[in-house]
Amino acid sequence: MAKTVFDVLKNKIEDDKFSALEFLGNGGAKDFAQYKETVGLIRGLEASYSHIEDLSRNYMEDDDD
Repeated sequence: MAKTVFDVLKNKIEDDKFSALEFLGNGGAKDFAQYKETVGLIRGLEASYSHIEDLSRNYMEDDDD
């Protein structure tokens, strides 16, 4: 199956989330503010991923009709 724009976006989000998690895991946050900012980024990426999955599913269902 060919990669769709949805797949490309989801892969990019996964990469960015992995980088943020790795940053936290390696003790990269210098203070609590930076920790909270990174956690907020991860939450935002997860929400974006979920929205893209929903949009992709709806798009594919509409395409089948």
